[in-house]
Amino acid sequence: MKKLLLVLLSMLFVLCMAGCQGSNDPGNTEENDVFHIGIIQFAPHSALDAATQGFTDVVLAEFPDAVIDLQNAAGEIATCAPIVNGFVNDGVDLIMANATPAVQAAANATGDIPILGTSVTDYGAGLEIADFNGVTGMNVSGTSDLAPLDQQALMILDLFPETKTVGILFCSNEANSKYQVQVVKETLEAKGIAVIEGAFTDSNDIAMVVENLCDQCDALYIPTDNTAATCAETIANVVLDRMVPVIAGEENICRLCGVATLTIDYYELGRVTGEMAIKVLKGEADVATMPIEYFPNPVKKFNPAVSELFDVTIPEDFVAMTD
Repeated sequence: MKKLLLVLLSMLFVLCMAGCQGSNDPGNTEENDVFHIGIIQFAPHSALDAATQGFTDVVLAEFPDAVIDLQNAAGEIATCAPIVNGFVNDGVDLIMANATPAVQAAANATGDIPILGTSVTDYGAGLEIADFNGVTGMNVSGTSDLAPLDQQALMILDLFPETKTVGILFCSNEANSKYQVQVVKETLEAKGIAVIEGAFTDSNDIAMVVENLCDQCDALYIPTDNTAATCAETIANVVLDRMVPVIAGEENICRLCGVATLTIDYYELGRVTGEMAIKVLKGEADVATMPIEYFPNPVKKFNPAVSELFDVTIPEDFVAMTD
């Protein structure tokens, strides 16, 4: 009798331990699961804010009790590593990394915790993956904010056909910006347009770089560059004073200093990333084999106030930005 009682108690103990250990595993979606998600956002500007909000809305709709730890690196690359290392030490179930420096830091911090990026232009360039085919093969996937770069480049010539020289403004510390510069430069040079690169390192030297470009160029192009986005007001003060038009890679830069853009909806991009996170947390998908997803329908938009300053004729297929 004593032996039978001991056996039954042992079996009960094993079952209890198994139930406790499985409570926070991705793929276990019992009602008492509480997923812990770390979000690192590289910088505080409206495009990244929208992507974070879209992600959060989708995840919390599916997992209302999820614990979300949102940390902002305030545009400082050096701040990203301590944030993601904190997530790793906390044993989060998933990391959402918003913008390329955040994804790079997260990938360097862990090879085990699933990482989903968003607001990343090119994962191959950002993660230094040779012959990138849309799947990273590591613990990273996510969504890209890449709009057709060749079409963005040609918008300059469509709106300002007399352009002979274009300056490209970008942060030299952002790998995705370098990729965009390469594609836009090749597109414009194929049309016989001279291109001057204007690389800046941070907010301290951006005004001087913009001034130099304005002195040499008929128009400027600014890619989806996070540092440029946080300095858009500084850029506007220079380009509008010098009356040099800007075509921007994303709407929020264009809203402050640009004439037009071919842009995506960052809130919806964040929602797509959130749907990917749900699949990973439910165990329905392996992040290493999830293809990078893209926003399917970029929209041509123009800034009415700035375009009026340049007296430019806007084609009918452009949509006016609203406040």
